Amino acid sequence: MKYLVTGGAGFIGSNFVQFLLDESRDAEVINLDALSYAGNIDNLVEVMDNPRHKFIHGDICDPDTVSCAIDGSDVVVNFAAESHVDRSIASDKDFVRTNVLGTATLLAGALASGVKRFLQVSTDEVYGELPWAEPEQEDSSAPRFTEDTPLAPRSPYSATKAAADHLALAYHVTHGLDVVITRSSNNYGPNQHWEKLIPLMITYALQGQPLPVYGDGLHVRDWIYVTDHCRGILAAIEQGTSGMVYNFGGDSERTNISVVKEILEILDRGQGSIRHVEDRPGHDRRYAIDSSRARSKLGWEPSVNFSDGLRDTVSWYVANQEWWESSDLDG
Repeated sequence: MKYLVTGGAGFIGSNFVQFLLDESRDAEVINLDALSYAGNIDNLVEVMDNPRHKFIHGDICDPDTVSCAIDGSDVVVNFAAESHVDRSIASDKDFVRTNVLGTATLLAGALASGVKRFLQVSTDEVYGELPWAEPEQEDSSAPRFTEDTPLAPRSPYSATKAAADHLALAYHVTHGLDVVITRSSNNYGPNQHWEKLIPLMITYALQGQPLPVYGDGLHVRDWIYVTDHCRGILAAIEQGTSGMVYNFGGDSERTNISVVKEILEILDRGQGSIRHVEDRPGHDRRYAIDSSRARSKLGWEPSVNFSDGLRDTVSWYVANQEWWESSDLDG
C-alpha cells in the first residue's frame, strides 16, 4: 500500500509516519512537506534511511508538485496545515492559503489520480466551544462534541479547517471521491513545536522563564497522546466508512492551569513562575470529545493515561534539549 502523507515533518505527521512504517510492513510512504516553521526535518531522523520512506520538500498548494507526489498512491493522509490559533489571529493569510487552497489542490490531485481513500485530518476546534464544566466531574451529562455537532468555528484557524472539511465532503458527494475525516482533541507528545501549551511550558520552565497562562487558566481541553491519535487515524483509513467523520479524544479533560501545575510538579519546580496574562480574543472555553463512533465502529479507544503520557513527554523534552533549542523560543 502506497501512502502520500502531507505535513509529515510536523508534530502529528512525523509521529504518524513512524507509526505507519512500524505497524504496516507493506506500507510505502511518500512524505510531502514544505518545512515551514512547524515542519522539522529532524523529526524524521529515524525514518530517513528507511527504503519504504521518501521525503519530498514541496508545497501542497502547487498542482505540479502534488501531481508528481501523488502519482501511484493508494491513500492520501493530509496533515499539512497552519495550526496555531495565535498566529491566525495575527494574520490569517497563510492559514487560508495552506488549509483551504492546499486542501483543494490535494483533493483535485487525488481525484485525477484515482486514489482509493483521502483521509483529511481535522480538529475538534471546528465545533466551536462547549459550556464550561468541571473537569473529570462525575456528572456524565456534561455535553461533548459528537460528529453531528454543527460546525461553529470561532478563530481564523478553525474556520479554515472547517472550510477544508466542507471541501473534502463536497468532493465525496459531488465527485464520488472516497473521503474520511478525523477530528481529534488536543494532541501532546514528542516532536511538538514549542509554541503549543505543553511544550511551551516545559521549555520555559527548563530555562527558568515565566510561564504565561491566558486569562484565569480555567479553559478546559481534552488531551490525547499522539500515538493514540495515530492509531485512530490508521483505523479510520483501514476500517472507516467513506463520507464519515470520526472523533478521537483522550477522555482527559484538564484546565490549562492544572496542566501547567502538573508539569511544574514533574520538573520539581515551584509555581511562582506562573504568570496570568491577558486572554486571547475568541478563546474557546471548553472542548470535549465524544469518541463513541470510533469505539463502536473502529474498535479504537485511548490507551495512554494523561499523567503517564505527560511524564513521558516532559522526559522527552528534557532529553532532547538540542532539538527544541534550535527553534526561536521568542517566535
